[in-house]
Amino acid sequence: QVQLVDAGGGLVQVGGSVRLSCTASGGSLSTYGLAWFRQAAGKEREFVATIRVSGGNTYYADSVKGRCSISRDKASGAVYLQIDNLKPEDTAVYYCAAGRPILSAIATSSMYYYWGQGTQVTVSS
Repeated sequence: QVQLVDAGGGLVQVGGSVRLSCTASGGSLSTYGLAWFRQAAGKEREFVATIRVSGGNTYYADSVKGRCSISRDKASGAVYLQIDNLKPEDTAVYYCAAGRPILSAIATSSMYYYWGQGTQVTVSS
């Protein structure tokens, strides 16, 4: 059973950056697409970014496009998310996820099999 562990969240000032990491135990992530979702208080979980199995294709939500980068380390199986120029609306619990969604469903949380426990990112002004 694959288990994902998110890390790297914290309190960051507006305009700052955060780099989140997600590692796996109990199995390899090499055959899974990897994604990050986030959930702000009182809101539904929303898609942030995903990177396909090959690592060559990445996709981002409009809300973070241009200031966000997702990457994966094939050797270690880790996945990373960096968000720059943070805004107060980026405040949320961030979750990594692994799955094999088709391209049209990459932003659908139900298409992902495994989830991290979440890491809180708070952007203060």
